[in-house]
Amino acid sequence: MGLREVQDASAAIATEEHNESFYVSAARLTQIENEQSHPSVFKLFSLCAVYGLDLHELLRKYGVNANRTQAYRTRFLPETTREVSAEVHGLENKVMIPVRLDPSFRWETTQLVNRVVALWGEIPAAFLQNFNPRRHTYGYVGLTDRTMFPLLRPGAIVMIDPERRTVLRQGWKNEYDRPMYFIELRDGYRCAWCQVEGHRLMVIPHPVSNAHVETFSLASEAEVVGQIVGVAMRLVPAEVPSAGTERALPARLESAR
Repeated sequence: MGLREVQDASAAIATEEHNESFYVSAARLTQIENEQSHPSVFKLFSLCAVYGLDLHELLRKYGVNANRTQAYRTRFLPETTREVSAEVHGLENKVMIPVRLDPSFRWETTQLVNRVVALWGEIPAAFLQNFNPRRHTYGYVGLTDRTMFPLLRPGAIVMIDPERRTVLRQGWKNEYDRPMYFIELRDGYRCAWCQVEGHRLMVIPHPVSNAHVETFSLASEAEVVGQIVGVAMRLVPAEVPSAGTERALPARLESAR
């Protein structure tokens, strides 16, 4: 893009934002490019919008890492209760993922993944943009848990939003749209549809599962961990090979000989 094109584009941004500080003249752009001149945050915004750059990445070029604010939050006014953000700025930064599970983890039962992770590791945020253990809780559907089969198959990993703990009474048109919840009980966990009647929580399984409806006291027997907002699961059991795989492999080996 030429200098005049950038200037005109920034003028449009300044008009829509109702702030002339977003305007970058051709002369100012030349000065930024050729001199030790730092643009204001408004002009950085415009340049990122025009050139398709990441604002936080551009700030890093000037020695400002937005993620470093998280490192200082606990140092200043640690006694003050306040809302903070757990967002990761810039895809080159690291996010936490479970690397090793606790040896006591039982694959047969439904559990919260966050409570059985023995070791967390870091990978670039670009690999898992939507994975953030500080924002979501993750659950594992036990191999013997068929409560929501076939919508949730045994062995599935579910993403739980702990901010969606209120059981909805309506708002869905079919079983695929109906919210599913992760429930903590005295003896374990459940993934199921739910219905609240007074102070009682009804845990409703999928009809195909042949499981029974269960009722618990919200005051002492059950707690809604959150709504299930994502799932990763196999569609074919791991122990069942694809049709024809065992027959095709020897044929290829025989041909190779």
